[in-house]
Amino acid sequence: MSMHKQADKTPVPRYKPYKGPAGGWGALISVTQAWLTSDNALKNLRMMLKTNQNGGFDCPGCAWGDSPESGMVKFCENGAKAVNWEATKRRVDPSFFARYSVSALLEQSDYWLEYQGRLTEPMVYDADSDRYKPIAWDDAFALIAKHLNNLPSPNMAEFYTSGRASNEAAYLYQLFVRAYGTNNFPDCSNMCHEASGVALSQSVGVGKGTVTFDDFEHADAIFVLGQNPGTNHPRMLEPLREAVQRGAQVVCVNPLKERGLERFQHPQHPLEMLSNGSEPTNTAYFRPALGGDMALLRGMAKFLLQWEREAQAKGEPAVFDHAFINEHTNGVLDYLAKVDETSWEFIVEQSGLPLVDIERSARMYAKGKNVIMCWAMGITQHRHSVPTIQEVANLMLLRGNIGRPGAGLCPVRGHSNVQGDRTMGINERPPAFFLDALEKRFQFKVPRDNGHNVVEAIHAMLEGRSKVFIGLGGNFAQATPDSPRTFEALRNCDLTVQISTKLNRSHLTHGKEALILPCFGRTDIDIQADGPQAVTVEDSFSMVHASNGQLKPLSRQMRSEPAILAGIANATLGKQPVDWLWLVEDYSRIRDLIADTIPAFKDFNEKIKHPGGFYLGNSAGSRKWNTPSARANFKSNVLPSDLVHESIRGTGIVPDLIMQSMRSHDQYNTTIYGLDDRYRGVKGQRDVIFLNEADIIRLGFVPGQKADIVSIWGDDIERRVKGFTLLPFDIPAGQAAAYYPEVNPLVPLESVGDGSHTPTSKFVAIKLERHSETARII
Repeated sequence: MSMHKQADKTPVPRYKPYKGPAGGWGALISVTQAWLTSDNALKNLRMMLKTNQNGGFDCPGCAWGDSPESGMVKFCENGAKAVNWEATKRRVDPSFFARYSVSALLEQSDYWLEYQGRLTEPMVYDADSDRYKPIAWDDAFALIAKHLNNLPSPNMAEFYTSGRASNEAAYLYQLFVRAYGTNNFPDCSNMCHEASGVALSQSVGVGKGTVTFDDFEHADAIFVLGQNPGTNHPRMLEPLREAVQRGAQVVCVNPLKERGLERFQHPQHPLEMLSNGSEPTNTAYFRPALGGDMALLRGMAKFLLQWEREAQAKGEPAVFDHAFINEHTNGVLDYLAKVDETSWEFIVEQSGLPLVDIERSARMYAKGKNVIMCWAMGITQHRHSVPTIQEVANLMLLRGNIGRPGAGLCPVRGHSNVQGDRTMGINERPPAFFLDALEKRFQFKVPRDNGHNVVEAIHAMLEGRSKVFIGLGGNFAQATPDSPRTFEALRNCDLTVQISTKLNRSHLTHGKEALILPCFGRTDIDIQADGPQAVTVEDSFSMVHASNGQLKPLSRQMRSEPAILAGIANATLGKQPVDWLWLVEDYSRIRDLIADTIPAFKDFNEKIKHPGGFYLGNSAGSRKWNTPSARANFKSNVLPSDLVHESIRGTGIVPDLIMQSMRSHDQYNTTIYGLDDRYRGVKGQRDVIFLNEADIIRLGFVPGQKADIVSIWGDDIERRVKGFTLLPFDIPAGQAAAYYPEVNPLVPLESVGDGSHTPTSKFVAIKLERHSETARII
């Protein structure tokens, strides 16, 4: 059965808890199905073997780094889905748009839209027919230039970036936009690891992780906080299980019991597969309240302080690394005073964990000589995410666990080049040294005022302060919070431009004029005037390597992201401050400009010839602290007085539950590969909400019944999603979880992280109301 037919066929919803391990036969079967139903099976099989290999292409999925060891297969289940999803023969061409009006397409699911195939020609929206129609590339560029050059201010345009964009595309984009005159760079990182960048920059002087891939082999304790690697970064499961096997502690902190954090069957180990065995991926599993991670970390620090004092009194070896603290840090006494002030009662109440669990986690941390702490969006999408991540850094600084082998900070990034895009200058609040380098090299006055992040951009479009939106990849309409308001913001624009590989909802929630510009993906061979081109990406470990597409593009009308950006820049600015069209004839010319302006990229074109790429380096990882004091800073934050926002409390409504959004296993970001979530036992459905069975009964429902979910916030806007099936799940009482982006309408645009502006998608206060349909018992 083809994917097209699968998408058209209504699946039968089912729910049955999954008993198997992560990976294993389930992963192999899923990969095989994705391969066989790609409509390009033989070519895709050969191509998949080039994934993350030297001379091959970088996986378009997550940003987890590659093992330095050689091996035949370097992709995971979800990476294989991403590759097959992109490398399809199905085409969304002018005949497709002739069949479907935009209004008709809006009625389809996101799953159906992306299943239709690759975009093949530039298209322009025709309001009279409510359809997209073909447009010549030069005419599309001229339309964009007309709108941009007619704006009263460059700050009335928004330039969004997805983490899939290459270093070369991101650098060209930021150079063009700054030459145009603005720092408006709403970026996908604003919605995921922005808090990590803000927190770590203040604490250790660099907003990236300090570890390398090799450090995982030398760690004797690894903490995994607010992260589900089995679905979001499956290649991480191997180093976790290897750590357990060699006797290291692997401590998982996550409210839900996720299969990848429990046990893993390695698909490349024949004996394990034949025996249907598996290995654990943790030595301890703690399940805090949503938002309670900072309290847990503070409790761990409080135990360390207690044991340090006891050791001093007894003349025993110190618990703290005093030599490191004295040589490398600031503010430890103020921080420890805050730890002293925080009561055990408050720590236990806010963490949602018994004191014995907090003590056990602290002992595991103290026992480790070399500790790595990893985290993802379960930590970063809260109001107090910046202080929480700084509490991680504080805990690590107490024992000198930064800047030595086997130890360090590891924010695990999402999309495959989201970290590289920020390195290239996709930043609405750029550092002065980067702007100085641009100004010196290109001899134009660089805008210095802060631009808009994602939330600020939505507000600006809603209020009519921004009138043009250009999206370099991604699916802005679905990735963002408060969906109806985001849709209104986009429709309020005079022009929306989407540079995309596949059809998605952002093409259908468009401005008065709209363009769809089809671009190459990672799998496509990129041939420019001077021959085949490679692009580069940066992973979570600051490794930069080349990516070479392997398949002939479906259409000659498709263009690379750098070529599209060069066309827009040339039409808008002419040959200022560079000859844009000449640059994209050979991407090495772009890399020369990167090398001229970003110090870590000196000799860039030579370095990427090295197998496996090259390491950018990390100042904090070398114990060099790029802070005003040239030291790492203990940050003396207080725990939130109440995890529930005052705007929620002000309503007087007591929430039924606190909900987090999350991905299914058949999903990457807003891309939905299927309607199953194997590890959670869900088949054929996405409009579900996971609850503790006792909560279902407490609230007057029965398992399998449908309910409406209503978000609580102190304004006059009703935020509601309808007809979600209540599924009993192993989740702490008082909590709920549901799929993103289906529940994005419930996340208020005003509910953002302090200091990060990241939407608080992991802490949404909700009420459940009865749905009109009758109950369906599981």
